Amino acid sequence: MNTKHLLTIGGALSGLGVCIGAFAAHGLKKLISAQMVEVFQTGVHYQFIHSAALLVCGVLLALPINTVNSRKYFCRAAICFIIGIFCFSGSLYALALTSVKWFGPITPLGGVFFIVGWIFFVLAALKLNEVTS
Repeated sequence: MNTKHLLTIGGALSGLGVCIGAFAAHGLKKLISAQMVEVFQTGVHYQFIHSAALLVCGVLLALPINTVNSRKYFCRAAICFIIGIFCFSGSLYALALTSVKWFGPITPLGGVFFIVGWIFFVLAALKLNEVTS
């Protein structure tokens, strides 16, 4: 992945988050229970956080302070954030809209991808300007 890809995906997922959030705030309350609206909004919240993280990864990849290792870890972090959004937020959206309980176990898997993504992000930060031999 490169800066262009991450900024494009991060921007698209952020814009989609606005649309999904507006749907939750204005139309969803008439269709599902208040508890399920809250579940849905949790998905929107985490989608926004990790879409912003994708944008940050994209911007950081473009900076001249990167090393081969920092780039590798920023890319891995971004991939984990994308998978996490689809697994975590996507499963919450599906659970809230369908009440199909088997979507529930997918949510923690997305959370694991978020955590691993943040670990890669920290590793990337630690590798910035690292002298390689």
